[in-house]
Amino acid sequence: MTQTGGRYPGWRPGIELRDDWLGLVPETAIDPHREIVDPHHHLWRHGTPDAPAVYEMDALWRDTGAGHNVVQTVYIECRSYWDRDAPAHLQSVGETRTVVQMAAQVPRGQAQIAGIIAQTELVLPPDQLHAALDAHEAAGNGLFKGIRNSGARDAEPQHLAIPGRGVENQYGDPDFIRGAAILGERGLTLDSWHYHHQHQEFLDLARAVPQTTLILDHFGTPLGVGRFEGKRDDIFAAWKDHMSELAECPNVMAKLGGLCMPDNGYGYMHRDLPPSSDEIVETQGKWYAHMLDVFGPERCMFESNFPVDRMSLSYRVYYNAMKKLVAGASESEKTALFSGTAARVYRLPLPA
Repeated sequence: MTQTGGRYPGWRPGIELRDDWLGLVPETAIDPHREIVDPHHHLWRHGTPDAPAVYEMDALWRDTGAGHNVVQTVYIECRSYWDRDAPAHLQSVGETRTVVQMAAQVPRGQAQIAGIIAQTELVLPPDQLHAALDAHEAAGNGLFKGIRNSGARDAEPQHLAIPGRGVENQYGDPDFIRGAAILGERGLTLDSWHYHHQHQEFLDLARAVPQTTLILDHFGTPLGVGRFEGKRDDIFAAWKDHMSELAECPNVMAKLGGLCMPDNGYGYMHRDLPPSSDEIVETQGKWYAHMLDVFGPERCMFESNFPVDRMSLSYRVYYNAMKKLVAGASESEKTALFSGTAARVYRLPLPA
C-alpha cells in the first residue's frame, strides 16, 4: 500500500469512503452489548495529494463506534507506511512502528488495536528473516503477533480490482516453507490471502508446517469476475470439498468475512443501494454455514476486512448480518466467533 497514488489498477481511491451511500441503508445494531474483537482491518493513506483517500484512526473509530461493542481489533498489513529508506528486508517494519504509534493514541472507550500482523518475505535467508522478525518484535511494543506474506496470484490479473502480489508456487517454495516453520518456532502466526483456485497450494503448506498456526483469510477468496463470472454455484461446490479437506489440518483457523470485495463478483459497490444485513445473510449465508460446520466456532472468527469491504456495506450492516447468521448458536459459540477465537489465536491481552 503506497502513501500516495492508486491502490491497485482498477481501484478508484475513495470508493471505500462513501458514507452518504452507505447511509442509504440505515440499520440499528443488533445485540449491541456483545463484545467484539475485529481480527482483520487495515489503515491507509492513498489517492493523490489533490484527492487523498484516508482511512486511519478517526475513520476506524467511526466504524467501530457505530453501534456494536467493538473492544479490540487486529491490524493486518497492507503495505502502508513502509520505511523506504531502510534495507529492503526491514522496510515493512515502518508499518509496524507507525501502527504502534497510532495504537498508543487510542483513548479509553474506543476499540483498542491489540495486535498487529505485519509483512515480511518468508523466503529471506534465515539470518535476514530472524533480523526482520526481531525488528518487528522490537517495534511492536507487544502488539506484533504474526506475519501475512500473501500468495494471492491469478493468471488474468487484468480482470481483478485487487490483484494479488503472490508469485508462482509461492507456498510450495522450500524457502517459504522454511520461513513458515520459523514463524511457528517463534510462536508467531501466518495469515494467508489467496484465491480459491490456489487451495491445493495452501493445503500442502498447512500440512508441511503443522507446528505453525495458519489463518485462512476471506474464505480463500472465491472469485466471481473475469473467467469466473457466472460460475458461483460450480465454484461453491468445489470450494465446499476443499474447505472440508482443509479443516482436517488442526493448525488452520478461518476468518469469516471479506466476501464483499469487488473481485468476489457480487457487484454491490455498483448499485444504487448497498446491501442490507438480510441480503448478506440470504446471498452469502451458505458460505458461512459450511465453514462453521467443518471448522467449528472455536476455529472461526468474524472479520470486517474494513475498509476494503466498506466499498460494499457498512460496519453496522456487516456485524448485524453476522449476528443474524448465528442467532440460534449457543452463547459459548457466539463468544468464540465474535471475540474468543481471535483473542486466543492472536494471544491478545484482556481488553482494558
